[in-house]
Amino acid sequence: MSSVTVRIDPHVHSEDSYDGHEPVDLLLEHAADIGLDAVVITDHDTMGESKRAAELAPEYGLVGIPGVEVSTADGHLLAVGVDRMPPRGESYAATVSWIHDRGGVAIVPHPFQRSRHGVRRRDVPLPASDDPAAVDAVDEVDAIEVFNAWLFTGYRNRRARRFAALHGYPGVAASDAHHLNYVGRAFTELTIRGRSSVDEVTAEDVLAAIREGTTSASGKRAPVPMAARHYLIAAGRKSGYYARTGADRGTTAAVRAASEAVSMTRVGLSQGVHRFGRALSWFR
Repeated sequence: MSSVTVRIDPHVHSEDSYDGHEPVDLLLEHAADIGLDAVVITDHDTMGESKRAAELAPEYGLVGIPGVEVSTADGHLLAVGVDRMPPRGESYAATVSWIHDRGGVAIVPHPFQRSRHGVRRRDVPLPASDDPAAVDAVDEVDAIEVFNAWLFTGYRNRRARRFAALHGYPGVAASDAHHLNYVGRAFTELTIRGRSSVDEVTAEDVLAAIREGTTSASGKRAPVPMAARHYLIAAGRKSGYYARTGADRGTTAAVRAASEAVSMTRVGLSQGVHRFGRALSWFR
């Protein structure tokens, strides 16, 4: 059977999110430019721009998949592949069931990080075989975000990976980007069976691959030179976008992005020299 590998960033915020900054058409343009095959806009408790992004995605050669980061009573939850807003404030288990009833997949973002409204371990619905206290069957989540690029250390990601492995959940990686230059710094590779090219892949194919667990969380912390490249691309992309749209804030945003790009490039060069010197020391 033929198969194809696609790269998706399943957790990205747009300006429709209270803490987001970028318009969706700019996010889509950038995602396509850096080699992603899909990006899911998961704004906080709102879906307007995510649905619009899913409709626009094919124009950029991307698979269109709507989503949202919903605030449950127990913490944040990604609802991917649904076309309307889940109810807020419900329990994790009830929200997972709501997502499944509408054909979506439920992914746990930045688990156990209470400072970022991550769910507690005890509130993640588990199958009865894993939870001796469970009496009735429950809808399990479909995947765990085992790498979130927004973290400053690897401890939380390692804890998420251990939890996913213990309970047999697929792991995904995501940027959790709130600015353009972070998009794609972590991403998930999915094996799509029965397709011979990315052009044939549909949103349903992506959702099925997540459910089946044919995922690879490739998002190691991006090497600094790669991150610098993303910053540079983002700076140019922002300048071009705001020049076309005539938005006043474009100049400030582009200057800031360019400054960040220069800083990241300097750090990358410094680290490269340091690593090269360390490698030479092995042969002395």
